[in-house]
Amino acid sequence: MNDAAFLDSLCQEFHANSHIVSADYEKFNVKRGLRNADGTGVVAGVTEIANVRGYYIQDEERVPMPGQLLYRGIDLQELIRGFTSENRFGYAETAYLLLFGALPTREQLRRFDAFLEASHDLPPMFTEDMILKAPSPDVMNKLARGVLTLYSYDDNPEDMTLSSELRRSMVLIARTPQIVAHAYAAKRHYYDNESLYLHRPHPGLSMAENFLWAVRHDNQFTPEEARLLDLCMVLHAEHGGGNNSTFTCRVLTSSGTDLYSAIAAAVGSLKGPKHGGANKKVMEMFSHIKQGVRDWADEEEVSRFLGQLLDKQAGDRTGLIYGMGHAIYTLSDPRAALLKQFARSLAQTKGMLEEFQLYEAVERLTPQVMAQHGQKKVVCANVDLFSGFVYQMLGIPTELYTPLFAMARMTGWCAHRLEELFSPGGRIIRPAYKVVAPLRPYTPLEER
Repeated sequence: MNDAAFLDSLCQEFHANSHIVSADYEKFNVKRGLRNADGTGVVAGVTEIANVRGYYIQDEERVPMPGQLLYRGIDLQELIRGFTSENRFGYAETAYLLLFGALPTREQLRRFDAFLEASHDLPPMFTEDMILKAPSPDVMNKLARGVLTLYSYDDNPEDMTLSSELRRSMVLIARTPQIVAHAYAAKRHYYDNESLYLHRPHPGLSMAENFLWAVRHDNQFTPEEARLLDLCMVLHAEHGGGNNSTFTCRVLTSSGTDLYSAIAAAVGSLKGPKHGGANKKVMEMFSHIKQGVRDWADEEEVSRFLGQLLDKQAGDRTGLIYGMGHAIYTLSDPRAALLKQFARSLAQTKGMLEEFQLYEAVERLTPQVMAQHGQKKVVCANVDLFSGFVYQMLGIPTELYTPLFAMARMTGWCAHRLEELFSPGGRIIRPAYKVVAPLRPYTPLEER
């Protein structure tokens, strides 16, 4: 029997002995996806870091409301208005807020910025030994391995005192953009046959500016591009403890493992197309829409194609309209609203207003089309609808969409790890599974 036939037989064996059915979940009241029957999340912990609001409960029913995202109790829109009104980059200020629980003073922000800048460089020979000698076609895979490898460069990686964890977190936040940029450079060189460009961090630049500096072979970018990327990073920095990657980080942290292991697991979670990879699915969907809709301004034609997506007759045949709908947000996603506002301005500058209006049409028409197809859930555009389009206008390749998400969310993951480590409780997170396998005796080998 050859390998293919052997594997086929093993697949048949697996299916023959797998008996879990959908009815079991209802029978045993299983909270699938750790969601209650009404769509709310199962409460698994307590946090001060972020609050995601998209509905309120009245008479035991979910009532839709405009979405709100709060970082340490501060409305995200107010936070962004604060630093943009002063023409400042906001990611470092946001990181400080999420990690330490308060907005920094001017001097605290200066010292925090200085620490991050001093920590940007990767360890000596890290790029050569870790990235170039073992390149990966997937940047997220390389990021996860890079984070794990940093354990070997830490003098005392198992020291979990607060000071050590804070230092370690800040250094990791600072180094992540370089790992991503160099991993992408290696991917382009070894898998796409492109020239190899490796740029060191440039002193005096913000994290967004340094990333654009690192991934562009000519180091060129405009102030508007850097401001918009900084905004994207602020919007993606945190989204509560219940999202899959953050919860993953907290689960591993609860076991007492080191920071690098916990964060690498979070990166692996974010890599999944149901989580951080969603913006790439949006871009794929829009490529189908552009091919299938002749007149982008014809709302009837756009609506018909959206109906075909729902009926699994177009696109990737999953029946999903990517970028629409969210587990918590109902009437609006504040991140999408903010990104849309800035995306419109950039689209005008880039001569892509017609394409931007197609995105608006999908946002506007999808709820109507879903209602016509019998789907009663209140849906709105989520941040993924516009983030990929913004990255496209910034000239960022699709391979970097999810790594950019990880680069920004590194702050949120580290903040939640710190909270899990140093808050009361200290118990390992261990949910239960209902066992449905019947008891049976062991059969001797010669009798099987």
